[in-house]
Amino acid sequence: MVIPVHDLNPVRRTPWVTYALIAANVAVFLFMPGLAGSVAGDSSLSQLCHLQAFTEHFAAVPRELIHHQMPSLVPTGAVGVGAHGPGCVLGPPAYDKSPPLSVFTAMFLHGGWLHLLGNMLFLYIFGNNIEDRMGHVRFFLFYVACGYAAGYGFALLNAGSATPLIGASGAIAGVLGAYLVLYPRVRVWVLVPFLIFLPLRLPAWLVLGFWFVLQALYSSGEGVSGTGAVAYAAHVVGFLVGMLIALPLRPGTPPPPEPGRLLFGRQARPRHTW
Repeated sequence: MVIPVHDLNPVRRTPWVTYALIAANVAVFLFMPGLAGSVAGDSSLSQLCHLQAFTEHFAAVPRELIHHQMPSLVPTGAVGVGAHGPGCVLGPPAYDKSPPLSVFTAMFLHGGWLHLLGNMLFLYIFGNNIEDRMGHVRFFLFYVACGYAAGYGFALLNAGSATPLIGASGAIAGVLGAYLVLYPRVRVWVLVPFLIFLPLRLPAWLVLGFWFVLQALYSSGEGVSGTGAVAYAAHVVGFLVGMLIALPLRPGTPPPPEPGRLLFGRQARPRHTW
């Protein structure tokens, strides 16, 4: 897997929505219960129970989205002692949950620092150009639409699952799909792990195309022992929806500047030499 670090594709205006989305994701993560313990590596049972209760409340659950089957018992956040020792207490939900709204709230939840930072890195690198092309409001609506498509697409494929679905990956996958359609020839600096991290400048179609192929393979079970906790199918759906939405914008998209005219990804200013 390659790690993108920078694209050679300057923008004409400040990507305020992209920055706001990154800030919102980080802020929500910092306020999620149990974070302090997870960073220090000493999460207590009480913190884990609060985190389970929080996630159950605000995450998207496929069975709830498709069948509207709300659970009769959910984690309450309290700790109790049962036949098998201490554990999280289950009880009737003390809230009314809206499954459609949970798809939106789930976009701002993450399961750990690596999950958060990986998503925000992709959004930071590729989101600014899509926002620049679409405009602030349309980009936000596009981002949310891709997130909803990814969430419901995954739920349709896993209609009986009660496992919470969290993360901005589906929406960000839509951004990557749009970038592949609009800027396939833009050069992207990436780090390729090969004994050490090798910096390479590759075309976007290769970087993003390779990423999509991996997600498609993993979603089918190829190359992994199991899909585990990663919703690869949501990535695939979000990516394809992003491509479809971006297709009408392709004819009017100006080509990016030639790499030789750029200085560290920004337009080089004229200067005198002597």
